[in-house]
Order: sequence, then C-alpha cells, then structure tokens
Amino acid sequence: MKSSDCIDSQKTDPLKEQAFDQLKAEHVHKTVLLHEAVDALLTDPAGVYVDGTFGRGGHSRLILSLLEEQGQLIGIDKDPAAIATGLELERDDPRFSIYHGSFTDVDSVNGDQPVDGILLDLGVSSPQLDDPERGFSFMKEGPLDMRMNHHQGESAAEWLARAEEQEISRVIWEYGEDRFSRRMARVIVKEREIEPILTTKRLASIIAAACPSREKGKHPATRAFQAIRIHINRELDDLVLCLDNALEKLKPGGRLVVISFHSLEDRIAKRFIRKHQKGDELPSWLPVRDDQLNRRMKSLSKAIKPSKQEVDDNPRSRSAVMRVAEKLGS
Repeated sequence: MKSSDCIDSQKTDPLKEQAFDQLKAEHVHKTVLLHEAVDALLTDPAGVYVDGTFGRGGHSRLILSLLEEQGQLIGIDKDPAAIATGLELERDDPRFSIYHGSFTDVDSVNGDQPVDGILLDLGVSSPQLDDPERGFSFMKEGPLDMRMNHHQGESAAEWLARAEEQEISRVIWEYGEDRFSRRMARVIVKEREIEPILTTKRLASIIAAACPSREKGKHPATRAFQAIRIHINRELDDLVLCLDNALEKLKPGGRLVVISFHSLEDRIAKRFIRKHQKGDELPSWLPVRDDQLNRRMKSLSKAIKPSKQEVDDNPRSRSAVMRVAEKLGS
C-alpha cells in the first residue's frame, strides 16, 4: 500500500478547516503539522486516543472536533501551565480528560484497555520558549530553569553549579552536537567560580565568549541551551521508554504519530519503527518463515515535513519531522 493511500495530508473537510481557523484565531501557539498529524492519527471517530504531549491543546482540539460522542481523548503533560489549559478543556468537553505526568506513563491511562492512537509532539512549545520565567530561551533574561515541570527535579542552574567539566562537555556534545563543547564546559566551570550562573543571559554570554566562530544565522548558545534542556528533562531517555510503552498500549491497527524537532529524537523514532517493522533479529542461517519474524509495526510513510507555506507562517516549524506507524496484529 502506498503511503499516500494511508495519509493524505492535502485533503481536508470544512469541519477541519473551521476548527483550524478557530485555533489560529484563539491561540498564539501555532501547532506544527496540525492537519497532517490528526489525519494520520484518527482511524475511528468513536475510538480512544492519547495526546501524549498536550501542550496548549492544538492537536487535541482538532481531534475532538472530529470525534463522535462516544469517542475519547486523553491528554498528558508535565507542565503545570499545560495542565491548567487541559483542565479548562476537560470541563468543557466530557470526551476529554487530562493527566499530569510524563508521556512515559502512556501505558497507565485508560485503565488496562488499549487505545486507537497515540500522538507525540516532542520538544518545547512556543509558550514555554516565550516565557522568560521558564528559562528555556537565551533571547530573554530569566532564571536558568529549563524544567518542563518546574516543581520537580533539578534546574539547569543547579546542575551547572555542581556538574563536572567533563559531564557538561559530554552533554553539550552528545545532545547538542556542538564542536566547541569542551571549550564551553571549560569556560562555564571557570565562570561559575567567579559568580554563580543563575540566569539565561549570563549563560548565553559565557557560551558566546567561548565560541571562536559562529554558524551563520544561529546564536552560538543555540545548541548548548538545547542540549542542557534535553539533559535536565531526560527527554531522550523518556522518549525511548515512551515508545516501548506506546507500542504495548496500542490496539492492533492503532496508529503512532511522532513529531520531532531534533535529529536525535527523529533518529530514535525512526529506528524504533524500523526495528519493529523488521521483526526479530535472528541468525541468517536459521530457516524461519516471514510470518514467524514477529513484525509488530509497519511504517505508513516516509518522513513528513512542514510545507513551505507552514514554514513561512511559522519559522519554528522548519525543523519538524513527522513519522507515522501502525501496530500490526489481529
């Protein structure tokens, strides 16, 4: 079957268009790959779905506009601000419920019953980036926090105050793929001895001073901030666990939709789908029929990226990549 048979991101109906227009008018946050993700996710309008990264509810609202009365949608998010938005939606729509926690808990929602689809829109949202108090952005002065849930765990400032130089370098290199990671770590350790690094602007200036050259059109702190955020929130480790749990939670024929904004996230999703599409890894000499390989998923498309129009309207969408797979079985 061609991927276009499974996912037709170009076709929309008036109801979807109306919901989309309402989203654009009412919400500052621009949901990336909105139609494409929802079209890929929904197979049964009376089914049960999970938005594992609720955010400000962009995808969820469009999903709800397409669900029948008996359909259900469960939102999950770590961020207390997202939960506040989710509770408002929960009060307005009995088909929706919100769960405060990590998307790794996807196997805990809906009791022991499987679900028809799971959506993961990874990374940090525009409201989080734009709020200086969250400490995600180097563009605005704010406390160096970076936690998705600022009531739990260690902040970026606390981690930078205690981490060894080698660990800081490893994080910036491994999660940010920045070639100046060692130099940055060395300067960070030196500067924290002079004065604690407590704000976004101070960290950004320290990193900028440590860079002997710059990428055109990119702030020198971009990769380091991203790397520290990923580390503080255990984003990649949690993604690996979430994907395993999501596969178990899906019913046969259920869809998994993953939107990533970082090459490492996309690599994890791509390899996960490929692994379960290929099936068990057995010795080449072992005589095994194809139906004995325990294939658990099939990919429904190649990587899907935002249209030029979407990127023009929302530059933050330019790095987005969406992958879609279906759970096999009967």
